[in-house]
Amino acid sequence: MKDRAMAGLQRFGRALMGAVAVMPVAAILMGIGYWIDPTGWGANNVAAYVLIKAGGAVLDNLGWLFAIALAFGLAKDNNGASALSGFLGYATVKLVVGQDAVASYKGVDLTKLEGDAALNWASQGWAAINDKNVLIGILVGLLAAWVYNHFHKTKLPDFLAFFSGRRLVPILTSLFSIVLAGILFVLWPLLYSALFNFGQWIQGMGAIGAGLYAVVNRLLIPTGLHHALNSIFWFDVVGIDDIGKFLGGGATIAAAEAAKTAADCPGVWDSAANTCEVVGVVGRYQAGFFPIMMFGLPGAALAIYLRSEDKKKKTVAALMMAGALASFFTGVTEPLEFSFMFVAPVLYLVHALLTGVSVAIAAAMHWTAGFGFSAGFVDMFLSAQNPVANKWYMLLVMGVVFFALYFVIFYALIGVMNMHTPGRELEDDELDMSDLEDVDPSSQAATILNGLGGAENIDTLDYCTTRLRVNVKDPLKINEKVIKAAKVAGIIRPGQKSIQVVIGPQVQFVYDDMAMLLKSSSAVLMGEQEE
Repeated sequence: MKDRAMAGLQRFGRALMGAVAVMPVAAILMGIGYWIDPTGWGANNVAAYVLIKAGGAVLDNLGWLFAIALAFGLAKDNNGASALSGFLGYATVKLVVGQDAVASYKGVDLTKLEGDAALNWASQGWAAINDKNVLIGILVGLLAAWVYNHFHKTKLPDFLAFFSGRRLVPILTSLFSIVLAGILFVLWPLLYSALFNFGQWIQGMGAIGAGLYAVVNRLLIPTGLHHALNSIFWFDVVGIDDIGKFLGGGATIAAAEAAKTAADCPGVWDSAANTCEVVGVVGRYQAGFFPIMMFGLPGAALAIYLRSEDKKKKTVAALMMAGALASFFTGVTEPLEFSFMFVAPVLYLVHALLTGVSVAIAAAMHWTAGFGFSAGFVDMFLSAQNPVANKWYMLLVMGVVFFALYFVIFYALIGVMNMHTPGRELEDDELDMSDLEDVDPSSQAATILNGLGGAENIDTLDYCTTRLRVNVKDPLKINEKVIKAAKVAGIIRPGQKSIQVVIGPQVQFVYDDMAMLLKSSSAVLMGEQEE
């Protein structure tokens, strides 16, 4: 039961990333737009206007994206009928219990609402059921995937046979979505109030809340469940929507200037001055990651390299350099984190705590920057001209400090505690690393497959940004020492029959070679799946 629950949560996290994966498009388009026109936000330049609006096509439709991505990602065979069902389900809920529909049910004339009546209506949150509602998107996506998985093989009588199987799924999803809309009609005001208050409570904790979030974010990396946590802070699930509001830039500032109450404020409401603060506030759940990913982890990589044995330094240097460059430029940290996560868990705990400190400091000082993919140099550069960014260059100063902290702490702890980081393995586990230099993907694939028990032991195989993910038939046939001989960054065992092999950014080529080796076997090859 535990394995099934963990597998289900991990699958949910991977499906969420189907929607998150399009965020870099918005970040790049809007980032370039803000660079072209940093003061008018598109008003002074046609190219900037087009780019910012094109990026808004993603941000303004996040509810639809999450509904479709979850429905598709959680369907048993990732069939397009599930994605269509997610689309129809979201359209149904949005139209049946959107603000205009509910107002007509209750006989409310929205154009005549004033004073307390307007505030009471706003507090019910019907306006929040719109194209951007990530929570509704998640609910609909889960519903559509459930319908697909339970009814895509359903057979109907001959006179209705045309609507059997997968054609039945969108129809049933629409009907079930009406039921979901009915439930939301009753529960939404209560749910909205609870979520809004939760979001205000988190934001009310200020820098401490941001720091706690960052610590838990890093601790959840090994399980893959950090994506579910991130959705709370980065998207519009509880009203925080840190990424969306940051990338929105000018629109966020305009909304803040027009806000009359805390419910309308996209940032932090100052009740004393009756003003909405967004500059230096929006981005607080992102900014502090930049010093860690661009500087801190590369500092850790240098410490690991210098602490490695002389005969292994060349190989460790290649591993650490590749990981450090990926972390600095793109914010992809897994190749570095998995190099010490399991062999030196104390270092990983230190890493999580330092991440929390960095995010808390950035939030406390109101130094903000944002990202659409991750906290690397590319996103830092693109967000620098965003009108919501505030003293982003101080994050670079912080980065230099955190580079030194990571280097000194990691270097000292590795030596004092005799940790078995890369290049310092125990003799019993030691690999002949001189034979592992310049390993090509085909050699890696064959070695990994051998360590997994051979082709006959593979049930399913897929990959994400940095990992091969495998379900095996007999876990007793797995030999981790053989897998490690393929010069992998790490191994994760999330379930009894589930294993993940951390390769790094070159994972696609290893997967392709393994797929060739498995072509004549019974293994199910699922290709790329989002994290």
